[in-house]
Amino acid sequence: MPTQALLLLFLLCELLLQAQGGHRKPKTMQKIEVCEKHTNIYMCRRPCEYHQDCQANSICCSTFCGNICMSLQ
Repeated sequence: MPTQALLLLFLLCELLLQAQGGHRKPKTMQKIEVCEKHTNIYMCRRPCEYHQDCQANSICCSTFCGNICMSLQ
């Protein structure tokens, strides 16, 4: 009887996980690369850690002052 109760509890927990969206997958982040364009000291005011930190049409790239958001244009 205790085995059946544990199995029922396990199935109930699994159903609750499914109702909440299932198991979470780890986020895959794009690698931050060195900026291809020339940078100046004023661009260092826009720090970032991930590409998602930057506005549209901008990427996060590495410079002499750390990672910054740089326009793709």
